[in-house]
Amino acid sequence: MDPSRTITQTHEGRSGPGKGQPYLFLTLRCDRPLEGGARFSFQGADQVNIGRGRALQLERQQGETTSIRISVPDGRMSSRHARLQRVLGAWVIEDADSKNGTFVDGKRVTSSPLADDALVELGHSFFVFREALPRAEPALLEQRALKPLPRGMATLSPAFAVELERLTAFARSQVPVLVSGETGTGKELIASAIHELSGRPGPFVAVNCGAIAPNLVESELFGYRKGAFSGALEDRPGLVRSSEHGTLLLDEIGDLPVAAQAALLRVLQENEVLPVGGTRPVKVDLRVVAATHRDLAALAAQDRFRRDLLARLDGARISLPALRERREDFGLILSALMEKTAGEMARDVIFSPDAARTLLLHSWPLNVRELEKCIASAVLLARDRRVELEHLRETLLNAPKPGGPPKQGIAPEGLREPDRRLREQLIELLRANGGNVTAVARAMGKARTQVQRWLRRFDIDPGSFIR
Repeated sequence: MDPSRTITQTHEGRSGPGKGQPYLFLTLRCDRPLEGGARFSFQGADQVNIGRGRALQLERQQGETTSIRISVPDGRMSSRHARLQRVLGAWVIEDADSKNGTFVDGKRVTSSPLADDALVELGHSFFVFREALPRAEPALLEQRALKPLPRGMATLSPAFAVELERLTAFARSQVPVLVSGETGTGKELIASAIHELSGRPGPFVAVNCGAIAPNLVESELFGYRKGAFSGALEDRPGLVRSSEHGTLLLDEIGDLPVAAQAALLRVLQENEVLPVGGTRPVKVDLRVVAATHRDLAALAAQDRFRRDLLARLDGARISLPALRERREDFGLILSALMEKTAGEMARDVIFSPDAARTLLLHSWPLNVRELEKCIASAVLLARDRRVELEHLRETLLNAPKPGGPPKQGIAPEGLREPDRRLREQLIELLRANGGNVTAVARAMGKARTQVQRWLRRFDIDPGSFIR
């Protein structure tokens, strides 16, 4: 496969000198959650001052050193609330004698170094600090200034934006796309966006390969002729032909039985379908997007997935990050979910700082799907449209708090010695880096996607290591 046709979301350059520039993301304002987020670039600055202002602004001030002033319309924030300074190559946050204090990862501080992905709380505003992401303009980017895109493709992250732009370039081609990511990360949304951008006139048809009974897969996908089997009282075109001139999403493709994989390979190679009980193939015009939360290469190595089918599906690729790995977009995602689940009611909803802090520190093992259910129920339970801690789902309130005992996955008994050593190394690095998968991958000299495969293999939850 041509490497230039591979799209991978790696978030490389989040930390480490010379690999990018620092950013501060305004990810949630308790009193204005529908306004979503904003991105502030620190490019060329050695000091950043943050305080209350009439509007969201970034001003560059030139003196002995280059400094930036960030203003946020937050009545609970002091006019001079906090400052960030570069000290010996690292960023340190200091409280500027504010009235309501400065908090990092839920703890009040007067001065504290900032780790990558740190959560900063000033007044009723929450920020996420990123140590080194790709350079991007403008210096201040608000959510409302993002260009209109299909659902699921909006982002404030410069790294993810690059990957989505590359995906957009592939959308109008016939190249198959393989979308990977944990359950609930929005794989179907991305597939639907690809279809929308493709301009294809036919329908978008989503098929959950894992939800079809094994003995019905071929008849459901490829259709059947009348009399092909007991109960086949009429011709049926099947799901593949139903997506004629459109896009077919094969969701959870890793669950497709091997026998059906061979038939699907023929469809992709020959652009034709042979219905069950048929003798003549039928030509089809479709674009295929496959999605999975499983490691297809590992399945292929175990002869549980056809290598030739994987090669055919693996044209362009994008790996969607887990929600806990894209907190810079939390406000953007939250506002979209509020409008979707609460409609007009969402305009009056606000969050208490305790509720907002809990949402932002939660590891979200089921990702956006879990957040959507949480927000839908919280808004309905909220009195006077103010979401309090008590309105959040019990799974959040009873989840291990940052710093609690981490989930260490499957027991080492029965593992081969190399696997046991690898598992121990992963746990040690996750503990040292607070669950940051990118930092673990960098320390191991491996791609982030490879580390994710190992974590799934050993059933290790990186979110449980977040401090």
